[in-house]
Amino acid sequence: MKVLPHDFDRLLDQAVEGFWSQRESHGQTGQEGGRGKVIGGQNMRGFANLVLEVARHGGLPPESVLVRKSRVILPGYFRATKNWDVLVVHQDRLLAAFEFKSQVGSFGNNFNNRAEEAVGSATDLWVANHEGAYGRAGTSTDGESALKEEPALNPTLRKGSKPPFVGWLMLLEDCPDSMEPVSVEQPHFPVFPEFQGASYADRYRILCERLIERRLYDAAAVILSNRPAGRNRPAQHRSMSGLTSARQLFASFAGRLMGDMAGG
Repeated sequence: MKVLPHDFDRLLDQAVEGFWSQRESHGQTGQEGGRGKVIGGQNMRGFANLVLEVARHGGLPPESVLVRKSRVILPGYFRATKNWDVLVVHQDRLLAAFEFKSQVGSFGNNFNNRAEEAVGSATDLWVANHEGAYGRAGTSTDGESALKEEPALNPTLRKGSKPPFVGWLMLLEDCPDSMEPVSVEQPHFPVFPEFQGASYADRYRILCERLIERRLYDAAAVILSNRPAGRNRPAQHRSMSGLTSARQLFASFAGRLMGDMAGG
C-alpha cells in the first residue's frame, strides 16, 4: 500500500487554494490583524483535511482526527493547556499533534514570534509527555515514569514506548519581500553564517531543518505560495527542499501511523 493517498497532490493543491480563498472572502490584508487571528484556523482547514485523509488511508477511523476547538486541547508542563490545530487520538492514546501557521506580509515583525512559538510549543509538549501527561505515551516500556531516568527539561526526550508524532507547517507568501536577503545586526557576536544574507524564506527553511534535527518536531515544512491574481492566475506553491516539503511531513506522519497500527 502506498504511504500517501493517491490524490495527495490534489488535496494539497486544494488546501493552498482554500487558504487564499478564505483570506479573500473575509477581506484579510494581513494574517496578524485582529480578524486574521480569529479566522486563521479556517484559512488552514484544508491542511487539517489532509491529516484526516492520510489518517483514513492509514486505517484510522475519521473520529480519531480532532479539529474542533474544544477537542484539540492538551495539558502542558510550563502552562496549563495548549490548543493545537489538529490532534489524532485513538484508543485513549495521543498519536499525533499538528500546528499549522501562515504568514502573508509583515515578515520582519513576525518571523521571530513564529519561531519562538514553534520551539516553545514543542518543548512544552515533550516535557509534559515525559511527565506522563498523555497516558501510555508518557511512560517507558516497563510502565515506570521516564522522569526517573533523565532530567525532564530535555525537550528531546521520547522515553515512551510510542511517543506521539508532532508536525509543524508554515505557509509563507512567495513574494520579493520574503525571498530577498535580509540584513542582521551583530553588535556583540556574529550570527551563524547560514543566516548571513538569508531571506525570510531561507530562515523558515533553516528553522524547519533545525526543529527536525533537534527532534522538537518529527517533521516540519514550509510551503511557498504566491497570491492568486484572478481566475487566470491561480496561486501556485512550491517547497524549498525535500526535507522541509509538505509531502515529506505527511509521508512521515503516514509512515509512523502505519507502524503504530501494525503494532497495535
